[in-house]
Amino acid sequence: MREGYVTVAREGVHESEVNRSRFVCTVAPAATEAEAQAVLARVRAAYPDATHHCFAYVVGADADVQKSGDDGEPGGTAGLPMLQLLLRRELRYVVAVVARYFGGTKLGAGGLIRAYGGAVGAAVDAVGTVTRRRMRLVTVTVDHGRAGKVLGHLHAAGRDVRGVAYGENVEIEVAVPAGDLDGFGSWLADATAGGAELRPGDEVYGTG
Repeated sequence: MREGYVTVAREGVHESEVNRSRFVCTVAPAATEAEAQAVLARVRAAYPDATHHCFAYVVGADADVQKSGDDGEPGGTAGLPMLQLLLRRELRYVVAVVARYFGGTKLGAGGLIRAYGGAVGAAVDAVGTVTRRRMRLVTVTVDHGRAGKVLGHLHAAGRDVRGVAYGENVEIEVAVPAGDLDGFGSWLADATAGGAELRPGDEVYGTG
């Protein structure tokens, strides 16, 4: 599992214009190829009258899945420069879709490459990026009397709390940086005076 990867911070839309053609670019995080395809379908539905709906996405921390499409533009002038922009920025788990409204002036192959790549770059700049690091899911088990205080400590420390389950005891799932498991255990013991149980789980990615 890689130590981390960079993706877009959120879904967002940015519009640019080149020689009266409008390029409306949507970028979004995509955890799976199915999520990337769902974003493409949503953009097509949102801009049904666009001349083209070109796309590119990269899924996997090692960029295992890379796909793009020109949707009627000359081959290699739309989807490929969009994909190359994502890879050049070292973005992962991300999808970009550009809805183009033709403005009446042909841009030529070079113009299209610059326009589509530039649309994606501007959209990424607008939404920003975030680094997701390798984390370990841990389950913190405490009694009901300590749960509120423990949750308060976790939130105050900026910990990545993923869920809380109430039963005989309270189980709090937290994503902890993979290299900080021992430190987190010591911190938790001090914060609860030894009144919490810690159980490590699966590795995931998170922002902590």
